[in-house]
Amino acid sequence: MPQIRILTVDDHPLLRSGIAALLADQKDMALAGEAATGREAVEEFRRLKPDITLMDIQMPEMDGIDAIIAIRGEFPAARIIVLTTYEGDALAQRALKAGAQAYILKARVRKDLLETIRLVHGGAKRVDPDIAEQIALRTDDDMLSEREVRVLSLIAAGNSNKEVAAQLSISEETAKTHVRNILAKLGAQDRTHAVTLALQRGIIHLSPK
Repeated sequence: MPQIRILTVDDHPLLRSGIAALLADQKDMALAGEAATGREAVEEFRRLKPDITLMDIQMPEMDGIDAIIAIRGEFPAARIIVLTTYEGDALAQRALKAGAQAYILKARVRKDLLETIRLVHGGAKRVDPDIAEQIALRTDDDMLSEREVRVLSLIAAGNSNKEVAAQLSISEETAKTHVRNILAKLGAQDRTHAVTLALQRGIIHLSPK
């Protein structure tokens, strides 16, 4: 039986080393290559054409979701497993919509990774059960629009409604309407609670300073 060739993409060398050690014990798997950024992932995929790609989300230069979109744009049959610390259902939905076949957590690598690789290689899909349950509880009405996500990101960065309005070239009243809609969709008590919930679900991310 030919081995499943795997590309590992993560900006933490220790994680990549751990996965390499895990794969080394599997007769049906082989580590084809490694990448530390989303941009490197696209380049290495073009060069190696692996059977399975293990993709982190938060990385320098290009994040994992953009890398998935780029790879799947060139190679529609690419099979990609997101391997991340982020448990948010909104982030998982974005990854799956981008073309990932699986979404699993790094905390469960030793328990779930090898089985997930074999399942995805065989054409199946897999999402961490807890995250899948969160996704199932959401409706389209819960989803924030792109403009609402932008508004919430600006709020998370410490901007007032007036400052949000100025940056988006909208009236302050329109900014307030967006905030009210955001609170209603997230079931949040106030702006701070909305930011906390959005971070937990992976709707927004705080940029490193």
